Amino acid sequence: MPLFRTASAVSVGDLYALIRDKREVTRAEVGKLTGLSRTAVSARVRELTARNLVFEREQAVSTGGRPPALLSFNADAGVVLAAAIGGSRARLGVCNLAGDVLVTADIDQEPGLRAEDLMPDVVKRLDLMLADSGYSPAQVFGVGLSLPGTVDRQRGCSVDTPVLSGWDGAPLVPYFRELTDAPVVLDNDANVIALAEWRAGAGGFHDIVVIKASTGLGAGIIAGGVLQRGAIGAAGEFGHDKTAAAAGRVCRCGDTGCLEAVAGGWALVRSLREEGRQVGNLRDVVELAHGGDVLARRLIRDSGRHVGEVLAAAVNLLNPAALVVAGDVAGAYDFFVAGLRETLYGNATTLATRMLEVVPAALGDRAGVLGTAMVVLDQVLGPETIDALVTPSR
Repeated sequence: MPLFRTASAVSVGDLYALIRDKREVTRAEVGKLTGLSRTAVSARVRELTARNLVFEREQAVSTGGRPPALLSFNADAGVVLAAAIGGSRARLGVCNLAGDVLVTADIDQEPGLRAEDLMPDVVKRLDLMLADSGYSPAQVFGVGLSLPGTVDRQRGCSVDTPVLSGWDGAPLVPYFRELTDAPVVLDNDANVIALAEWRAGAGGFHDIVVIKASTGLGAGIIAGGVLQRGAIGAAGEFGHDKTAAAAGRVCRCGDTGCLEAVAGGWALVRSLREEGRQVGNLRDVVELAHGGDVLARRLIRDSGRHVGEVLAAAVNLLNPAALVVAGDVAGAYDFFVAGLRETLYGNATTLATRMLEVVPAALGDRAGVLGTAMVVLDQVLGPETIDALVTPSR
């Protein structure tokens, strides 16, 4: 049955999206799915093969005669660059057009680094990684950049991220211009992780909330199979919800009483340092917990308790099928979730939690880079972009 209302509405970009989704498909199958004639299919395929976006290969010969050739998505036609910036680490990747990571690297950073301090190092490292991948700057289709907090996707900057002090309003796209003229796509860190986890399976659910608990706290929301960013891109920023447990405590955002002030990774680091522990970030806290440190374990469990109490209202409101725990705290999943379950199920309604699953992130610390690559690939390989690249033949 055709996927499109009318064959005349099927553009080159639409056909490319179909091949990209199927990975391999015959011309006859394309005709059935689109309603296009053989001539129209050939004309559109010609536009794509001319730009190396699609190639055609012969199937293995069967005893029943010569099988039809396959139209194949060319994942190696180019690459995208991905940079997932966090409060204590930047994770970088060079990915092919299927989103597979070809080269990856980390940059550990001191808290408080401004954009002008970190971004030149990010671009320099991506340049070296691009060379290692065997691709040139001319083969870069796009750059993805994810940040904690709210971002302005149109202006290409952060607009509210207490985790990265001094970044708000700083133009980020120009940093990449010495490396590539390809589009730069920004998004929130929890959003890209949610997208990656959902596409990786996430239990097969179409309604999930992905909790990113690292230096700061945030959530990515998939509702009805669609990533929800909110009216100004601030959906999921629950880390600055007020909680009685943080009454009178000053948050890094300058306000008092925020959840992050008692449950964010930076707050746990502060508490352990006050007790004489040598820790620099949440990953160090997790390592201590696994090493048997009673205080580190208690702080992580308490963090889960505080998060569960605040998220109970979101569970009632959104009724997700699953809560996915991601971020650096996932390294201490059992400790964190023990606390989270305690308050979440105690404060959310029985109906909303009856079928709710709490599960660990499937992709681990790869989710940020993978999701960032997905976001930029969705834009630079979308039907409208491909249609602008080619001149469709009718």
